[in-house]
Amino acid sequence: MFTMRGFEWDLLEEVFAPVYSPSTEVGLDFLEQRRVPFGGSLLEVGCGAGLLAVLAAKYGCRRVVASDVNPHAVRNAALNAARHGVADRVEAVHCDMFSGIDHDERFDTIFWSSNYVYGPCDYEYRSLHERAYVDAGYRAHRAFLEQAPLWLSEGGTALLHFSSRGDHGELENLARRTGRLLRTVTTVELLESEYGADPVRHLLLEVLPVSDRVGGEMATAR
Repeated sequence: MFTMRGFEWDLLEEVFAPVYSPSTEVGLDFLEQRRVPFGGSLLEVGCGAGLLAVLAAKYGCRRVVASDVNPHAVRNAALNAARHGVADRVEAVHCDMFSGIDHDERFDTIFWSSNYVYGPCDYEYRSLHERAYVDAGYRAHRAFLEQAPLWLSEGGTALLHFSSRGDHGELENLARRTGRLLRTVTTVELLESEYGADPVRHLLLEVLPVSDRVGGEMATAR
């Protein structure tokens, strides 16, 4: 168990521990600053222990689906939803990206704090936990870019939390190859001592089809 944002949270073995990385805190900042909308319906891909999904429900989301490829994370998110009294609004689903989502469901917001560390295409995971921060060949990123906009309700938003520790150039290449554009919503720079003296840049990116326009002008990948 650990404390974050003034609440106590259950943490199971083989689940990414938010206390050892700023990524979860940054994602919660995005939520609380309304960079991640918390009205209507929300799908959180890669929910981990379920903090963002639970807090989104507490802040007003009428329906939240928290999905993860790690079955321990799915159980963990369900435990935390029950602990904080939002189990009626948070559904924890075991699936890889969108594979376990009801085909007819659409979401006002889709959010993924990605496993942005690039791994070689033939990389072999040593544990389920490792999938939380390493993406072999950026296969998961490609799937998110291709599929996320297809699961949105009209006027919905697909958001990707990325980092300068990832391969931003390869992400942009994937966006071009999948017919997507990346619009930078906001950035945050943090000093993370274990990664040297230079700040790590966290980015919140909106994933758009090429045909979409932002503010009347064509969005450009950055």
